Amino acid sequence: MTWTPPLYFRYLAKHYLRNLLAILFGLAFAFAAIDYFQHIQELDVSGNYKILYLYYMWQEALGLLYPLAIVFALIMTKLSFVKQNTMGALHAFGYSKKRLLAPIMFVAALTYGIFIVLHTTSFSYAKDKAAVLLENQLNAYDVNNLFFKYNDTFVYMKKLDPVHKRLEDITIFKVENYKVLYTIHAPYAIFDGEGWEAYNARIKHHIYEKGKLVRYTIEKKKHIKTLKGYKPKIIESLYEGKALNIIDAYNTWKLLQTQHLNSEKIRAVFYEKTIMPLFALALVIVLFFKLPFHARMMRWGLVIALALGSTFVVWGLLFGLYQIGSNGVLSPEISAVLPVALLWVYAAYIFFTDEKRIR
Repeated sequence: MTWTPPLYFRYLAKHYLRNLLAILFGLAFAFAAIDYFQHIQELDVSGNYKILYLYYMWQEALGLLYPLAIVFALIMTKLSFVKQNTMGALHAFGYSKKRLLAPIMFVAALTYGIFIVLHTTSFSYAKDKAAVLLENQLNAYDVNNLFFKYNDTFVYMKKLDPVHKRLEDITIFKVENYKVLYTIHAPYAIFDGEGWEAYNARIKHHIYEKGKLVRYTIEKKKHIKTLKGYKPKIIESLYEGKALNIIDAYNTWKLLQTQHLNSEKIRAVFYEKTIMPLFALALVIVLFFKLPFHARMMRWGLVIALALGSTFVVWGLLFGLYQIGSNGVLSPEISAVLPVALLWVYAAYIFFTDEKRIR
């Protein structure tokens, strides 16, 4: 037996969803259009690629602005119902504030879940794709001259091609007590899904006696596996500042922990996509209870200005704290997780202590 939502649930959810989609797509298109006209002189590409650039920026705007759309849709829905006395009628029928909040929270949480899923895909890379078109470098995916630590070795590679998942001219150094124990050099390596398979590798072992290099031996291998866990997108993001989706950000975080390297920037990226948007759901609870439930003697302009202003202030503060966390000034847990957690504590307080029913 399937459960059918009550009529009031479907009514509120339908109106809230309609407002949410209208605001979200409107904001995203406006954002993309403004960005397009700002860079139209730099887009020295064909018409098809200009449309593609607009589409990529629209995707980027969706991912950036959907938390604001969640809150703005609540404000629009609640105030329109108050103005039409719909909210008063629902209360007259005995519906409590918590019951009326349920369909709105359901749609808002579903929207959050959809974007979390989208951010595990190439959706997160829309801005990088648009930047390539803006620079008129349709094939500019190569990353050159990288040097980084891997376990207890150091790695240099001349070029990374993340599209074809290929490294060229890779050299690995094993250093201990300021001495190079061995080097591994390969003309190219291919990513196999877990690590990199280096082909035609030459291993040079350094032989020391009494702390001095006396000779070395050379060993050749057709292939050797190395750089386990270093996905092409992870390397590109770490050393070129490219975007990461949620899965790649999490894998990079774990990889950097394994290598005992600083992971603050990656943790900030992960929290920015997963934790920070939850502020919108907390604000939905706060504003739903705090916005007036009747139109009598209400100053519409002041109420709307306060609701929108508080939303922008919270969003701006969280964005600023995210920038501070990603730059390493504060721990990402303090700059991103703690403010959202405090906002949720306040929302829970409002939810459990505010007046439950208007009769």
